[in-house]
Amino acid sequence: MAYTSKTYALINKKDKRHLQEVLKYLVPRREEKILEIGCGRGFVVRELQNVTPDVYGIDLNPNSIEHGVTHNLRVMNAERLEFDDATFDKLYSFHVIEHISNIKKALEEMDRVLRPGGRILLVYPAEPIRGLFSIPAAIILFKNPFRTRDVHLHKLNPRRIQELISGTKLEHKESKFSFFSSPQHFTVLQKRLGL
Repeated sequence: MAYTSKTYALINKKDKRHLQEVLKYLVPRREEKILEIGCGRGFVVRELQNVTPDVYGIDLNPNSIEHGVTHNLRVMNAERLEFDDATFDKLYSFHVIEHISNIKKALEEMDRVLRPGGRILLVYPAEPIRGLFSIPAAIILFKNPFRTRDVHLHKLNPRRIQELISGTKLEHKESKFSFFSSPQHFTVLQKRLGL
């Protein structure tokens, strides 16, 4: 995949709303350990480290990590998280899961590294047609605006996320649809306590 593009890594800038959304939906506490899936250069990780110091970020693009703006960033595939079981209290991801080939595997990995009672915030596009909102990325990655479905591999909604978490210890807590900035869904999952 073309996600190793340096241009793609450097063009993605800080979005001030993302930190506010993490604070609103996950309510992080200072003592918690938190992971961002698809952190880019780590802008949200850096801001969240001022609230909760033990925040980490992973991204598939080595150029993003090489040009990272903070510490605790690693190159990693969300389908194979290189962390021990029950490492994190909370996880979040902004407009990443629709790009992951095997979302079910990635969600199983998030479940594995999340502690019981922990929460996940997933933010993803509410596209009426798969790939509709990925034209700029298709141009950057493939120099072809018609390859949007090679960028957004999935059309997602809260019901589909609930189907994908079946067989895990994750349960759907809430979902919200928002038009703010672009049509998108906010979904919060929680890992069940006990077995």
